[in-house]
Amino acid sequence: MTTPRPTTELTADEARRIALRAQGFLGTPDRRSGVRGILRHLGAVQLDTISVLARSHELIPYARLGAVGRKTVENAYWTTPSTASQAPTDTPAPPAPPHAFEYWSHAACILPIEEWPHFAFRRRAYRNRPHWNHELPDGAYTQVIKQLHAEGPLTATELGGAKRTSEWWDWSGAKVAVERALMYGEVVCVERRGWKRVYDLAERAIPETLLHDELDDAECLRRLVRLAGQSLGVGTRADIADYHRLKGEQVAAVIADSGLVPVTVEGWGKPAWADPTALETPPRGRHRTTLLSPFDSLIWERARTERIFGFTHRLEAYVPKQKRVYGYFAMPVLAGGRLVGRVDPAREGRTLVAKQVTLDGPKAVPAVAQALLEAATWVDCTDVRVERIDAPDLREPLVKELSRRVP
Repeated sequence: MTTPRPTTELTADEARRIALRAQGFLGTPDRRSGVRGILRHLGAVQLDTISVLARSHELIPYARLGAVGRKTVENAYWTTPSTASQAPTDTPAPPAPPHAFEYWSHAACILPIEEWPHFAFRRRAYRNRPHWNHELPDGAYTQVIKQLHAEGPLTATELGGAKRTSEWWDWSGAKVAVERALMYGEVVCVERRGWKRVYDLAERAIPETLLHDELDDAECLRRLVRLAGQSLGVGTRADIADYHRLKGEQVAAVIADSGLVPVTVEGWGKPAWADPTALETPPRGRHRTTLLSPFDSLIWERARTERIFGFTHRLEAYVPKQKRVYGYFAMPVLAGGRLVGRVDPAREGRTLVAKQVTLDGPKAVPAVAQALLEAATWVDCTDVRVERIDAPDLREPLVKELSRRVP
């Protein structure tokens, strides 16, 4: 397939601003659509077990909308049919359709429910997968499906799926079975309770209009490539592939028919593709100043982050403590459309502790102070304490700025 000749040339600054707008950090966000609007705008919100200020899926809408209530975030993602069906009325209302489901995209992600049909290609791939990390005991899969039919929706613990030992990898037969069924698409997670997945039969939880719309692989891939391009604004083929963890050859096969348009970007050195809508108007508006989750889709891909922002980003939670450079959960600071520093946060009672602060010079001080104080307010902290800072001469200016901005 011949790649169409690029018709648009972008400067590096234009590409950066397009990317910021596409990710919801430039311009005024549509607050009426709230958290669900952010999910649909991004197409995927990554989940992770680490919780410092909050879990990553809470940090994503916070970074774009500001101090939205954490309970509001959870309620926006997860529909709870069991709660809905217990309304104290003579005729209980039917459960509301889910707004989202959890599946493997960039990683384990919350996805808009309307994208269920477009992950059919991945469900088929899992069904045809010859090797698995966990052995499936005989009869376990059938038993889990029967139990969900009779009792569901259920957590893994309710299915008898507690781990056999304290080792994270040692799943019980029921846990192996239900996770396998989740990958196959026979089971779905559209709700979490206290961070536990709640499993239900897809035929019961997914709206019928979406459940049986089994698109072929090419249709699925075209849709996901187009969605990735819209969410990125502009990206290389590798950027687009990484968004939903597609293979390079899968993207190459459909990108010309995805609706994205070829462009060149100053200094990128590789062909790029853009959402045509993103090219219609110059990106303008207010920049967001905020702490970013290391799992934020703006900075998911290291090479892209370096290319766009000149900023090296690496999660060090899984790096031995003595080898960490920036801290366990270092959160990049976004301000004025640039990444101007990092903060490794912690909480001690009602104090937000900046365990380690890295600043991109004196001009970053006001932005980092603003980001810290807003985050502290969001998580109900009344004080901010700075511990280590990479530039000792900036400690006093940062502490003064924090004191000056306290309400």
